[in-house]
Amino acid sequence: MPGSTEGRPWIVVQHTPTEGPGLLTGVMDDAGAPVSVVRLDLGDVLPAPSEVAGVVVMGGPMGVHDTADHPWLTAERHWLTGAVEAGLPVLGVCLGSQLLAAALGAEVTTGPVPEIGVGQVTLEAEGRADPLLGPEGDRLPVVHWHSDTFAIPDGAVRLASSAHYENQAFRYGDRVYGLQFHLEVDDEVAAGWAPDLPAGISLDRPDRTPVEATGRRVFRRFVDLGSALSAPS
Repeated sequence: MPGSTEGRPWIVVQHTPTEGPGLLTGVMDDAGAPVSVVRLDLGDVLPAPSEVAGVVVMGGPMGVHDTADHPWLTAERHWLTGAVEAGLPVLGVCLGSQLLAAALGAEVTTGPVPEIGVGQVTLEAEGRADPLLGPEGDRLPVVHWHSDTFAIPDGAVRLASSAHYENQAFRYGDRVYGLQFHLEVDDEVAAGWAPDLPAGISLDRPDRTPVEATGRRVFRRFVDLGSALSAPS
């Protein structure tokens, strides 16, 4: 269990220019949580877990196993193992969830079909009882963009699923979460993704509004949960 992390920054790990923290930045600001963005694609170095208050790992078009083209993926996975072992609150989003699952010893593979666009996930019984996702009800509006999937790590619990992907979210312990889906997509992120979206898929604001509202609530609960768990007794 970590001691007080007061004064330490939260780290947002970014892998590509168009997959930044999005609306998470505003949530962190509102919560008074200092944030440092680490751009692994630009050669930034991850800090020691002892220097960090919490971790959010963003998505990216590469896969967990694409280490020949992105050699920093291997070091990132090992770093995530250390962050979990250090007792930090950790949240993985899309690629981040797959890296987190791999760091916890689970398999990451190609899924049955690509899942792209505004959609939803259904909470399992564990998800409905979960302090992070449970307050949202039985289903969450989300943005999908993935074709890989993770197995649930040993010792973790499945929180959510969708029609095509059984494993959409997991919790490991009381402060480590993997979310296959996106909740961070604001106007800036959506604009960055737009040129690469498949034909017929859009992320127009009216469709994203429920996702943004859910994302703000879920991310704020994660920051508050992490801060409470790391506070001195």
